[in-house]
Order: sequence, then C-alpha cells, then structure tokens
Amino acid sequence: MSLAVLNPGGRDPEQHFPDFAGAPDEAAHPPVNYHAFAACTGGAFHRKDQAIPAETKNVLLLLRRDLKASRDALLELRRAGKTVIVALKEAGAFQVAELLGKPARLRLFQEICQRADAALATVPDLGPLYLGAGARRVEFLPTPYPVEDERWDFSIPIEERRGVFIGTREFSTPSRNHLAALLAVRQLAEAMQEPVTVFNGDGWRGRRMLARLQLPDSLLRVIENRLPYPRYLRLLARHRIVWQLDASAVPGQVAGDALLCRVPCVGGNGTTERLVFPDLCGHGRTPEQLFDLAARLLDHPHDVQVVIERAVELARESLSFAVVAKQLQAVFARLAR
Repeated sequence: MSLAVLNPGGRDPEQHFPDFAGAPDEAAHPPVNYHAFAACTGGAFHRKDQAIPAETKNVLLLLRRDLKASRDALLELRRAGKTVIVALKEAGAFQVAELLGKPARLRLFQEICQRADAALATVPDLGPLYLGAGARRVEFLPTPYPVEDERWDFSIPIEERRGVFIGTREFSTPSRNHLAALLAVRQLAEAMQEPVTVFNGDGWRGRRMLARLQLPDSLLRVIENRLPYPRYLRLLARHRIVWQLDASAVPGQVAGDALLCRVPCVGGNGTTERLVFPDLCGHGRTPEQLFDLAARLLDHPHDVQVVIERAVELARESLSFAVVAKQLQAVFARLAR
C-alpha cells in the first residue's frame, strides 16, 4: 500500500519516498513526523489534493490551522472515491487546545471528523477527542521511525560520548517545562562535570535566561541556529543522555531523535517516550525520580547499553517503518470493507 499524506496549503513541498526512509539528506525533509507515514509505505507527501494520483486510494489528511482548507480537501477527496483518515497535524495538548479554542474552528473540526472515514491519533489521549467530535472510528498509531534502516543509525561508541543534551528548546510554552529542566540539569552538570548542550529558540530573551543558570562556559554549550536534521542528529549522538521534563503529551519527536542516535532519553510523556523508553519516561514519574534516573545513567555508563538495546527492541516491535506500514495497511483494508 502506498499512502498519500496531504497537508492542504502547507509550506512543505511535495515529496515522494520511493526508497522509503532513503539516505539522510540535508536538502530534503527527513522521514519524521507525518512525512514518516508516507515514507514507511513508499508513498508521498502532498500540498494539493489534485496532485494525488488517481490510482492512490488511501489518504491521510492533516488538519492544521486553516480547517476550512482541510474540510474542502476532504470533500474533494471523497468525491474522487478516496478513503480518508484525518489527523491533527500538531497533536500536543496545548496545540490542540489552541486550535480548537474558537467556536467556528470547533464546528469545522466536528464536521471534518463526521465526514471522514476515520481519525488517526498519534497520541493515545486524542482518542476521546476525535470520538466526541463525531469520528466514526479512531485508530491509534505511533509516529514511525526507520529504526531498522542502518542508514538512519547515527550512534557512535559509548566511550566517545559526553554530556547532557536538553531535548526541549523554548521557554514560552509552560507545559514544555524547559526552565525546570535546565535548573534541574545544572545540579547534574556541576556534580559530575558533564557539559550541557541546549538550543536557544528564544533569541536574546533566551540568552538572558541561560545566563542566569550561571554555569561556567566549559559546562554550557548554546546552539543558536537551526541545523539540518542529519547534522542535528550527529550532534545529539555525541551525548550520554537526552534530558527533558516535557509534559505536553506530544507524539514524541525528542525521544524519536534519541532513538535514532541510540542515546537514552530521560523524561517526557510523549507517545514515543512511553513506548520506547518506558523505564525512563516522565509518564507517572516525578521530576525527582527522573533526576535520579539521569544521575544513575551518568554515574554508571555500562547501564546505557542495556537501556539502548531494550529501546531498539521495543521500537522494532511498536513503531518501526515495517510495523507501522503493516498496521496502516490493515486499517485501510478494514475501512474499505
């Protein structure tokens, strides 16, 4: 089955994935997030419904801020005889609340859910929302990662790794708990002399906040600019752990990035965190418990290999390209019947 993922009027250009994940390429959108659903089936990512070939019958329609464009695309796809599953493009709890915070948008969302063949929840928490809005059925599928593709194994030897990588990067969203993560990691950095790497997405305000941590320059590395995805993964792979306290209930790209680098991800309550790092994630754990887990991994590096082997095994069983592609095929086959 070749899946078409449609983001009506979105900024990402049309992209085909004949080689599934393909080789890492700094010039192309990586096979992550909703591009991954297209890539795991050898399908394509589109901006216009007219670009979807007539022979492609299965479509994943993304719902973004312009819900009217999504509704209009849904109507055209149904007229063309396509089977359409809808999914919120930004699926974090705060993002969904912001999108549906106006009556007119909520009405459009309800209409879309009622007209679509099904809804896709990349976060388990979204199931009741879709059903409450009138979806005929809801399917839960995690965002796939090409964990079985050696081209996307960015790991380096454990003995060559050093430091803590902060998974979040914005102070402005309270549920990200970015400041709390930085304040907590300061203790780890100073106690174990482990450097901390953080991306600053908040400009001069972010620089001022980071300066208040009062970490010596030798223990704080601030990255000011966005990096192409493969370069970003190579940077992440040089660290001993990824640390976050994100409580946004997102699909979990931070943990997915860590997975591709074979680096333990401590904290976060996203879907990937829960599935791949169940013994390290923030779901059901206090920040104090997470701090102890991080400290133990830094103090006992031989435990890292065990954690990573289990994470890769769990990923192969739950969110590898092969597993999610098979699940997508089964879902659309049921809908066609």
